[in-house]
Amino acid sequence: MADLTCFKTYDVRGRLGVDLDEAIATRIGRGFARALNARRVVLGRDIRASSESLATAVAQALVDEGCEVLDLGLSGTEEMYFATTHFAADGGICVTASHNPMDYNGMKMVRAGSAPLDAATGLSTIKTLAEADAFGPAKPGGSLRDVAAKARSAYVDAVLGFVDIATLKPLKILVNAGNGAAGPTFDAIAAALADRGAPLRFVRMHHLPDGSFPNGIPNPLLPENRPATAQAVVAEGADMGVAWDGDFDRCFFFDEHGGFVDGEYIVGLLADVFLAKEPGAKIIHDPRVIWNTLDVVARAGGIAVQARTGHAFIKQSMRDHGAVYGGEMSAHHYFRDFVHCDSGMIPWLVLAELISRKGSLADLIATRRAAFPSSGEINFHLDDPKAAIARVRAAFEPQAKGIDETDGISLDMGDWRFNLRSSNTEPVVRLNMESRGQALDAPLAAIKDLLGV
Repeated sequence: MADLTCFKTYDVRGRLGVDLDEAIATRIGRGFARALNARRVVLGRDIRASSESLATAVAQALVDEGCEVLDLGLSGTEEMYFATTHFAADGGICVTASHNPMDYNGMKMVRAGSAPLDAATGLSTIKTLAEADAFGPAKPGGSLRDVAAKARSAYVDAVLGFVDIATLKPLKILVNAGNGAAGPTFDAIAAALADRGAPLRFVRMHHLPDGSFPNGIPNPLLPENRPATAQAVVAEGADMGVAWDGDFDRCFFFDEHGGFVDGEYIVGLLADVFLAKEPGAKIIHDPRVIWNTLDVVARAGGIAVQARTGHAFIKQSMRDHGAVYGGEMSAHHYFRDFVHCDSGMIPWLVLAELISRKGSLADLIATRRAAFPSSGEINFHLDDPKAAIARVRAAFEPQAKGIDETDGISLDMGDWRFNLRSSNTEPVVRLNMESRGQALDAPLAAIKDLLGV
């Protein structure tokens, strides 16, 4: 029994030819069917060069387990989430490595009802079965069915249900698909908006899906990847810019001046929108940068609930608490009425309506940013992350007004606060800092010195 190193905390991800290949994908597909006792499974894939062959291997494995496979073809992860519930499937798989390097691929998976998979809910069982690789001959009754057109049509109707088209003004929106999977899905949404009389105008860049990623890996969270979108927003005179990662379950925003809007401020805006519709509702947030969200939710009369970072944990918390919306500062946004899952398309539609109603994105963000400045996520590659984090904790904990260990360590220092955690998916330590209006330069320098960077 060989250890499969591609299994992570809540998904599958690894280097091609080292951690993941078609043979391993086959074992994972069969293990998925058995662990979930699945008879119907939704399958999608992103645009990476290896994704089609990996998806083909998974499809055949599921067929060999007697499953009816509903094939979405090229699609976003959120389309798989939606289709799993829409078609009453027993589970769903999207072959994707999202924003990881070129030599990576992976799978995001859900159970029936688009419920998340983690070690406690089936992922460890899939891993055990795949490692044992004792599946035997193929079972009868399996089939493969193309449902791409039907699934996308239903998905488009669902996401457009989040916006009041009659309120939209003739905004100009620049969209950067990063040559990932977002382009065709966005075009379907844009066409439906036009058919329904929406006056939005779009400027598309890096729009065609291309697994060679000629403009670089689509990961707008990296500062070095932002200038192209920012400059295009200014050059086009757009009211807003939107950029997606490879499987478009994350979306990133730029104001009309080309300024990048950090994710925690988008969480605050979206929380405010949904609380206006449902006063007293619950809002889920992650523990990294929280003060702006807590303030917005309190002012709007909502209830803020903190959950561990990561899509599986946020989704489960959404379900456990009946939350209307959940947001992570890393640009994942979750919606109760979108099968409790994250979407990279719903947020820009909601913001387009918000801007139409209340004014520019820069103005909407300015007061929040001034009240609660944040550092943005800073990543450090360290030789001994545990020792480095321990040094930071030892230095600051004696003066801390509060400590939280929901995910990594968060210390409330009164006028400022920080979260320090090891990544669930990459060999890095991530630092996030925020304050109540004060500059963060001095505490950042102190933490970097303790980390040894």
